[in-house]
Amino acid sequence: MGSFLRDNSAYELRSVIGRGLEDLMTVNLARYKPTGEYVAIRRIDLDSCTNDMVNYLQGELHVSKLFHHPCILPHKSVFIAENELWVITPFMAYGSARDLISTHFTDGLSEQTIAYILLGVLRALEYIHQMGYVHRSVKASHILISADGQVYLSGLRSIFSLIRHGQRARVVHDFPQYSVKVLPWLSPEVLQQNLQGYDFRSDIYSLGITACELANGHVPFTDMPATQMLLEKLNGTVPCLLDTTTIPPEELSMKPSCSGADSGICEGPGAGGARHTNGEPSSSSGGNPYSRTFSSHFHAFVELCLQRDPEKRPSASSLIGHSFFKQIKRRSSEALPELLRPVSPISIWNLISASWMWMTGTFDIKRMRNEGTMDWTESEENTVGLLMRIDCFCCVLREKRGRLVLCECDIDITKSFKDVTRDSGMFLVAFCDLCISLKLQGPTIKREMKNQQPP
Repeated sequence: MGSFLRDNSAYELRSVIGRGLEDLMTVNLARYKPTGEYVAIRRIDLDSCTNDMVNYLQGELHVSKLFHHPCILPHKSVFIAENELWVITPFMAYGSARDLISTHFTDGLSEQTIAYILLGVLRALEYIHQMGYVHRSVKASHILISADGQVYLSGLRSIFSLIRHGQRARVVHDFPQYSVKVLPWLSPEVLQQNLQGYDFRSDIYSLGITACELANGHVPFTDMPATQMLLEKLNGTVPCLLDTTTIPPEELSMKPSCSGADSGICEGPGAGGARHTNGEPSSSSGGNPYSRTFSSHFHAFVELCLQRDPEKRPSASSLIGHSFFKQIKRRSSEALPELLRPVSPISIWNLISASWMWMTGTFDIKRMRNEGTMDWTESEENTVGLLMRIDCFCCVLREKRGRLVLCECDIDITKSFKDVTRDSGMFLVAFCDLCISLKLQGPTIKREMKNQQPP
């Protein structure tokens, strides 16, 4: 753990960038005053936590002191501030892998990108398992990526030790009260909750589900009730990568919403067919995002992870040497930022350092509206919106004296932000029911950032 002060006055809280733990946890971007470094702070309302939640938190804090690995998210400091538990971690500028597929890669990431991400996760799992622990919560939202492309595994709250009375147990029988939301990632033996128990290989199954999540753009089994999902898993139903080898041709000709691919379960004569070797999505003449072909190595990797019998699943150490990872030629810090383009990491300077930021150029509101350059869906008096990730800006959009002013943002993004898309030079900004379209064409709108008060 770092030497960051255990004093909330040493941190200047900024924008809310996330929530979790059944809304009992708020994640803030913050500036560490002694050094000026920006960090993420998880603030957990202890008064509202159940005893089980407190136990999970204690377990996480305990292992965070034990674990020291470059692929596991470190805690820089932990302390109590009034009724809140503050956990200080590095700021992850790319967010989580779930964030990436939710906002930018909705049809799934490229195979090479997934290879870099999963290799980082496997290295973290190898270390965790060697230390005698089971992670029990491997999923895309717990995979974080820093600005320099480093992959970190987080989500240690549900971790459990195999060490009992100084001896390493063969299996464990601890079955925490998981939220229904995490059931799709859990292995059949964890869900079964019988005397056979489970071990570290349950994490390998979760990794296989996560691989499908990253490749397909959605989580397998999420289109069915929890009871049906349990029966499917216990009966040996196996999710798969959705591409031209696993989806019948007649379904590929349909619209994605009609193809039956939501479950992520392979059906039909196309499953298990010949597979192309390059792993990059091919062009889709029919407009179906699954008109692509992943490599046979990727399919084999997922099949190994999702074996119904845990005895047949390889260890993390064994999977690191799988042929799927032979395509990795560079360090993730060199490759991931390039593979994730056009997405760029959230720049701290653009995000928050300027006290005032605004746009200059042609900002005659009425003339812009008449020319169709700007479309207001509400009255000018209510022209307030959240502008996020326009070159990584995060700020409040206001109209002042006939010009658009971008002010520093203290808005809770998770509650206020509805939708942001970027398409060939047009940025769509939405805040509540307000929708503003900014066309960046030539000199019509010129962006400038000034570290001074607006006139």
